[in-house]
Amino acid sequence: MNRYPLWKYVIVALALVIGFIYTLPNFFGESPAVQVSSAKATLKVDLKTLERVESTLKLASVESNGTFLDSNGVKVRLIDTDSQLKARDLLEKQFNPDASDPQYVVALNLLSSSPQWLTNLHALPMYLGLDLRGGVHFLLQVDMKGALTKRLDSISADLRSLLRDKNVRHGGINRESERIVISFRDEETRSKARTTLEDNQPDLLLADQGTGSDLKLIATLKPVAITRLREFAVKQNMGTLHNRINELGVAEPVIAQQGADRIVVQLPGVQDTAKAKDILGRTATLEIRMVDDTPGALEAAIAGQVPFGVELYVERGGRPLLVKKQVVLTGDRLTDAQPGFDNQTQEAAVHLSLDSAGSRIFKEITRENVGKRMAILLIEKGKGEVVTAPVIRTEIGGGRVQISGSMSSMEATDTALLLRSGSLAAPMEIIEERTIGPSLGAENIQKGFHSTMWGFAAIAVFMIAYYRLFGLVSVVCLAANLLFLVALLSLLQATLTLPGIAAIALALGMAIDANVLINERIREELRNGSTPQAAIHTGYERAFGTIIDSNITTLIAGIALLIFGSGPIRGFAVVHCLGILTSLFSAVVVSRALINLIYGRRRKVESLAIGQIWKPDTSTNAVKAK
Repeated sequence: MNRYPLWKYVIVALALVIGFIYTLPNFFGESPAVQVSSAKATLKVDLKTLERVESTLKLASVESNGTFLDSNGVKVRLIDTDSQLKARDLLEKQFNPDASDPQYVVALNLLSSSPQWLTNLHALPMYLGLDLRGGVHFLLQVDMKGALTKRLDSISADLRSLLRDKNVRHGGINRESERIVISFRDEETRSKARTTLEDNQPDLLLADQGTGSDLKLIATLKPVAITRLREFAVKQNMGTLHNRINELGVAEPVIAQQGADRIVVQLPGVQDTAKAKDILGRTATLEIRMVDDTPGALEAAIAGQVPFGVELYVERGGRPLLVKKQVVLTGDRLTDAQPGFDNQTQEAAVHLSLDSAGSRIFKEITRENVGKRMAILLIEKGKGEVVTAPVIRTEIGGGRVQISGSMSSMEATDTALLLRSGSLAAPMEIIEERTIGPSLGAENIQKGFHSTMWGFAAIAVFMIAYYRLFGLVSVVCLAANLLFLVALLSLLQATLTLPGIAAIALALGMAIDANVLINERIREELRNGSTPQAAIHTGYERAFGTIIDSNITTLIAGIALLIFGSGPIRGFAVVHCLGILTSLFSAVVVSRALINLIYGRRRKVESLAIGQIWKPDTSTNAVKAK
């Protein structure tokens, strides 16, 4: 009656072992570290950088607990915070001798101290939120005026191409503040241009201006288009920030929109606020321009006489390059960039995809500039870097562009990544900054741990005193529930915050409720005269339906918080819902397995150690179970 088959015991044992393994990494804590990553879009962090870091620390006799290279850069795990600060200063001097033009980002960080065998099993600690781990909080304001200006500049280029395609002559297209002014010499041409623009540019409001031979067509963006532009600017900037923040090696950064034009960025574990601000401030804008190959112009620019309308840059390999200031295409026209190979030469190449407007512009530019060079630049903090400057071999249409020549497969992969993630839709500035120190985060963890521990202890004392052996089994199941919950959070790599710790404490109180229901059901069966074995069997069977009903209603409330909540509320809901699922397994399956081990193998059980059982009869006598 009260016996489990072997496979059920095996499942419970496996669940406990797996839960223990995936809970274990959370007890090793974190160690101070320093990370070295690239500060330049075209600068690669590789094994040579790793060797340079190791040799620098070795010469200065700075001991480390390991140095390794990953996708975010070189990371050095150090013994204590003093060694961390010393290593940071040494590497900063070595890698950035010119402080005004840093080549690398040398940032303080925290890394997990878990043993390698646990890491190999993908047993990783939970991510800790800003309130537990410490870190920095930024509130950024997106410059919507800058986004509008950038969009109008792009539309101006589109209008030039469109009117040229339709053979509509004009006297010039210029952007003036937040409007585009198109000049015409006669009314017939202006009317034709208006019709063309109305058919092809539905986002523009058009108005006539001027008389005689000085006729103008004024184009402004419609309110709906401006709203859509603002939404796009915020979303694209958030995506770009995700890519840039990866350079700091931040686990689970929080990047969320606040209001119409603000972005909240939380970076748990980042101790160096200045470096974090530098990363956020140097988000790049992608631009495509033509190279000026006029004979003698490059030599004159090198000599200090830069011709009007051009700028002097240095391309990959250190060769000087003269680039025109006029922007042909911006990054917002780029929809995708993937590494690949040239079908004819089998050289490494980057394949670009442009939107419809970008395809049309690019087709015209390549048709008119066959044999000339085109530069792709990333503009960061007002400084531009030439990613690549290929020669235009033929007219390129269809929105599929190939960049090849003088690059390795790794360089093609890096270039594709830069082109996909380098463009900002609008400038941003930091308007609020808060720092939470690691000591405050550690204090929060300690308080949360103590609250959970004392809550668990109080429940354990009550259950054992009131239900004796069955109470002890309930406490063991409660410990298993906590083990399963922490293991699940670690396995899912969820972010634990203070509200999450509150949810864990609440989950313990709710989990023991199921064991109370089971124990009271067994007591009720004993009071009704059932044998001990029958009381155990019937008690579990009848309590199961009540437990399911109560947990489902609570789970519905948790799912509602998960769907409609945000921030800390959502973090609370995740832990709350997982706690309900683990409590069902531990209170019903694990508890029954332990009781079956204790009583199920006995042929005759005279009494149960389940505390005082009061029989509702007329006498004052009570039957007490052992």
